[in-house]
Amino acid sequence: MIPVFGEAVQELRRHSALTQEDLAAKTGLSVRHLRDLEAGRIARPRPATMLLLADAFGLRGVRRDRFLSGTPTPAATSGVPAQLPADGFGFVGRADALARLDEILARVVEQPTAMGLAIVSGTAGVGKTALAVHWAHRVAAHFPDGQLYVNLRGFDPGGVPVSPSTALAGFVNALAGPGARPPTTLDEQVARYRSLLGGRRVLVVLDNAGDADQVRPLLPGAPGCFVLVTSRDQFLGLVSVNGAHPITLDVMSGVDSRELLTRRLGAERVTAEPEAVDVIVSASAGLPLALSVVAARAAIHSGFRLLELAANLRPMAGRLDAFDGGEPVTDVRLVMSWSYRTLDPLTARLFRLLSVHPGPDFAVAAAASLAGITPAQAHRHLAELTRAHLLTEHRPGRFTYHDLLRAYAAELTAAEDSDATRHAARSRLLDHYLSVAYAADELVYPQRDRLPIDPPGPGVAPVALPDRDAAVWWFADEHQVLLSALRLASSHGFDRHTCHLAWAITTYLNQRGYWEDWTSSLRAALAAAVRLADDRAEAYAHGVLGFADIARQQYADAQHHLESAYDRYRRLGDLAGQARVELNLGWICDRTGQPELALDHAREALRLHRQAGHVTGQAFALNAVGWSHSQLGDHLAAIESCEQALALFRSVDNVLGQAITWASLGHAHLQLDAFTEAVTCHGHAVRLRREIGHRRLEADALVSLGDAHLAAGDGGSARVAWQQALDILVSLREADTDAIEAKLAALR
Repeated sequence: MIPVFGEAVQELRRHSALTQEDLAAKTGLSVRHLRDLEAGRIARPRPATMLLLADAFGLRGVRRDRFLSGTPTPAATSGVPAQLPADGFGFVGRADALARLDEILARVVEQPTAMGLAIVSGTAGVGKTALAVHWAHRVAAHFPDGQLYVNLRGFDPGGVPVSPSTALAGFVNALAGPGARPPTTLDEQVARYRSLLGGRRVLVVLDNAGDADQVRPLLPGAPGCFVLVTSRDQFLGLVSVNGAHPITLDVMSGVDSRELLTRRLGAERVTAEPEAVDVIVSASAGLPLALSVVAARAAIHSGFRLLELAANLRPMAGRLDAFDGGEPVTDVRLVMSWSYRTLDPLTARLFRLLSVHPGPDFAVAAAASLAGITPAQAHRHLAELTRAHLLTEHRPGRFTYHDLLRAYAAELTAAEDSDATRHAARSRLLDHYLSVAYAADELVYPQRDRLPIDPPGPGVAPVALPDRDAAVWWFADEHQVLLSALRLASSHGFDRHTCHLAWAITTYLNQRGYWEDWTSSLRAALAAAVRLADDRAEAYAHGVLGFADIARQQYADAQHHLESAYDRYRRLGDLAGQARVELNLGWICDRTGQPELALDHAREALRLHRQAGHVTGQAFALNAVGWSHSQLGDHLAAIESCEQALALFRSVDNVLGQAITWASLGHAHLQLDAFTEAVTCHGHAVRLRREIGHRRLEADALVSLGDAHLAAGDGGSARVAWQQALDILVSLREADTDAIEAKLAALR
């Protein structure tokens, strides 16, 4: 029990981007105690310790219960997603809306073949997300198979909503776990998502949806699931066609507004000054966001009379409008300005500059880089902004704020900060994300050829990533932020940052199956490279776009991009670049049943890599030559070439290359009926793929190992290998298990 618990603590800490020192500060536990706990040296963690840790990690629902039971499953492999944001403190009112949602859920429970769908609509700042998250936590126990959440950013001030493909990729990764084979098209993603939800009871919260086209691909096909959508749109199409239940959320009543203040400030203080409370409630116009800002100010200055505070709420010129076609919400600017005017100058400056950040959220180091201050200083300012309800720490160490507050901050920075100040802030922010993304990519794929980048400028805060797991967690946390940063760079003339950011996130997006994000980032890089008139950057963007198109079986587009890349690499005299293109052209030929042409491309790639002195490239080319020989029936030539590739891969410690080449050798030996050698080769492929940590690739290698065992007449060992492969696929909730089950059935 305890080693698993310690492992879960360590994994949750890394997922929250916390050091042991950070976690100690949040919980009050000593660093030594945490170190012993993670190492499994504490035999029985105290319940109080477990509660402190659960609170620090923001655990809710089933995941919290399992954690507190002392037998948690690690966050990355549990297969039970728990993605809900933390429930807000002091939620009040909304009894009618909550009762309506409960009624809809009850109807779904009574109809086991139905999927529940509810839409909460209302104006900006009215509390749609707060209601959805609060209700979702209330009913989480009804969904033992997990809760999925995504902010679709349909009305984001940046104007870039999350695509259905991106949302589906995130959901599939959460449901299937790491190592699952990512679908390559939107239709495949939808099918995979719905297959994964088959037989499961999962709550899906689609927050801030912009239109029905964002929502429909994310609807499960499985009964027993429930989808809750929030939007400023009423989505009449979903109501009429998909049977959605509409709920319109109005501003809070005066009674609920007073109750919110009472929860925050205490009954005695509120009842003592009813006239002042009337002024505050009126000025806030029933918007929970505005009331929370006022309440925070009053709570911080507990010695002030509410009448004195209310006197500051005087009408101001102008109004802050909603972002739904210009319909005015209310004049909440005066409420926001009230809290803003109390900030010290440096905290106020950070609040203004945060509007430059593209969102959707940010960590302390990013805020520090934005303002050109130390992380310790940024942490203090962020804490003050959070206390004033001008920011929300929605996850440990990660902050966000409502789009009305973002709009207000943007107005302030436009009025008070110079263009040069905002440009410098963007430059530091992009330097921060670029430098950390490069470091993370090097940990994820250390054998990748590095593109040189300039060192970050002064005032940019670093992030220490100790190992590959930490790098993957960082990419997962910053996924949407990095895409937003790339768009920020592209739209504000930071073309070099655009090219390099796209390069830095390629490995992660490819491995996790975020195909649309991957290709859109590469297109942005290509456009930036054209503006820069940079042949090398253009060649790179065309080359990786070609690779991505091959992965998605779009071979004509791939051919076009690869030929464009080759032309530029040739003009540059970049032999290794030309060789990479040749390998990918050969990959197209191999996939389209042209092994002779594939062999020609592989040989040309080998020649160019040798001429360039690129050892790893030579190894990949030799493996491609060997594989093509085997497809043409010359298995002895295949073995000779692959053994040369293996020696080169070993010389540069490229584990992935070794794993691929052992599989090629196993295939060739099996075709020659050299069963012992085939078993040995495929055994090495299994071991190395297991070492890499990609379970789907491990399953593929186990299938080949089982085939080799069976050919050798060892049905028992074949059964063991195939069963291990099947167990992996089942654990990843892969749909394509029929072939393995047929192999096992044939043995029986």
